[in-house]
Amino acid sequence: MPFNRAEIKARIDGDDLVQSYVHLETQLQPNGFDMTAGEIHRYKGKGKLDFSNSEREIPETEKVDTEKKNEADEYGWWDLEPGVYKVVMNEKVDIPKDVTALAFPRSSLLRMGCTIENAVWDSGYTGTGSFMLEVHNPEGVEIKENARVNQLVFFEMEEAGEGYSGIYHEG
Repeated sequence: MPFNRAEIKARIDGDDLVQSYVHLETQLQPNGFDMTAGEIHRYKGKGKLDFSNSEREIPETEKVDTEKKNEADEYGWWDLEPGVYKVVMNEKVDIPKDVTALAFPRSSLLRMGCTIENAVWDSGYTGTGSFMLEVHNPEGVEIKENARVNQLVFFEMEEAGEGYSGIYHEG
């Protein structure tokens, strides 16, 4: 069963699950935790993927600049045309070996003609995650820095496994 708000908060208070969040009470949800956009990048080139990852190549990206709409804005906006982007979260996760997480786009994003593609967040993973944003709306979308764009739903596993040990691990 997924963790509820109180269980997520207790884990965060105990230095598990999520650090470097923007505003804890706003990001805590009944069944998950909202992750926020720290950077958005355009893909520059193609990637390569093989079975063993010995020939894997992650494509280069370039940071998309933000623009402030008025002088009173503390944060800028990304003005995104239809296409595929990489979003880097503000938050760092520290998923214990007895927990895993799944990520889903926020429904507000879906209502704007955008979605997020994400993978399983493995037990034992520590680091700042990123995911793919797809803008399908032919008019594009504007996203403000620190906007809540996706939600992690955490699940406790009955038996702790070895945990994540791939190249993206920061722990």
